[in-house]
Amino acid sequence: MPVRKAARLFVGLFAAMAVLGMAADAEAQEKKIKIGVIYDLTGPLAGGGSELQYIGAKIVLDQYVKSGVEGYKVEAVYADAQSKPDVAINEAVRLIEQEKVDMLLGFYSSAQCVPVAGRVEQLKKFMWITTCISSAVLDGKNYKYVFRPQASGDQFGMMTMDFIAQNSKAKLGKEPKDLRVAIIHEDGAYGVDVAKGNEAGAKKAGFQIVLKEGYSATAPDLSALVTKLKRARPDVLFHTGYNPDITLFGRQAREQGLKVAALIGHGAGYGVYEKLKEGLGVDANYVFNTDPISIWAANQKTMDPKLPPVIKMVGEEFDKVKPGVAIRSAHVGMAASNTYLFLTDVLPRAIKKYGGVDPEALRKAALDVDVPEGGTMLGFGVKFPAEGAQMAGQNERSFPVVIQYVDDKSYVVWPKSQAVREAVLPLPKGTTFSNQ
Repeated sequence: MPVRKAARLFVGLFAAMAVLGMAADAEAQEKKIKIGVIYDLTGPLAGGGSELQYIGAKIVLDQYVKSGVEGYKVEAVYADAQSKPDVAINEAVRLIEQEKVDMLLGFYSSAQCVPVAGRVEQLKKFMWITTCISSAVLDGKNYKYVFRPQASGDQFGMMTMDFIAQNSKAKLGKEPKDLRVAIIHEDGAYGVDVAKGNEAGAKKAGFQIVLKEGYSATAPDLSALVTKLKRARPDVLFHTGYNPDITLFGRQAREQGLKVAALIGHGAGYGVYEKLKEGLGVDANYVFNTDPISIWAANQKTMDPKLPPVIKMVGEEFDKVKPGVAIRSAHVGMAASNTYLFLTDVLPRAIKKYGGVDPEALRKAALDVDVPEGGTMLGFGVKFPAEGAQMAGQNERSFPVVIQYVDDKSYVVWPKSQAVREAVLPLPKGTTFSNQ
């Protein structure tokens, strides 16, 4: 072969190899997971806790956008549900069909989660719910691609009833059968679900349910509900609401002289202390709230040792975004912990064991999750039931706790295994709503 011809062949071969190498490099660089993230950044739910959830999720996502996971680039695409279920559905579909995201993460409102989960399942895309708690999202649906590490609404309602049942005689001076309780709730999927748990727990404890009533979270006037409560004379009031409905109720209850031995909230608006105090003022003191434990209040001594540094990082980053906050809301840590779980447990397994980030790989990886108690920043473990279970997709090892706000601090008071102090029961004499 002539030298010139051989040289041309060699150059051509080298060029072809270079092109193939560049193509391979490009393919390697293009390995990524595109995550659609949906929270309410505007509208009433934003201030009620959704914006804080967004901040918690974004803090963790930002770390992995920088580092990637198992050779995959992480890209987050954010959308605003605007506190409207129809917008949440439209944004979910847009992210999937137009932005070509591989999965969806987030969701604050149960009223949004119920229809969005059905639509995402229909589209056979993976959905990782960090927040919304309604059992109706998953109960009896047998979804394959929707997973929620968060505790469910009925657990919230049962937990608070158990808390009062165990303290009824010792702190309120009444046998459970003599205790009068009222259950009020916003009438969306979230409020209805928690109220069902309240009712079931009350019946189990033997309480007298003197009133159970729902209302619209956007109602301009709740004075009629307050009047009914005054007539019913409950010892303990269990309330599930967002905000500003909590503020409206508190103001009108104060104006009409409602008196109780304890006021117990269930997440959402009760989980954002700054807003709660802004609306109720000093009357936020001694109020109870039920939520997954704040990551800053969880027992780090029994926690996986790799988690405390992450908790510290989340706190430092949150303080940069929201400096001077008296109590870091549990909402921030909920989203941070559940997002971290996905990025450090589910995603790596999907890539290494199941070959990628398609919905089937992510689904199989989620079903393999087996985290013991203390293995998350929220203190609880994580295990999802097998397909076909009544609550397929729901974390079986999750649980909420009851906290009490005292002098601009929050303390876990129930269950005993997590409590850091005794609950102040009943409301002290001289406080606005005290019946003492």
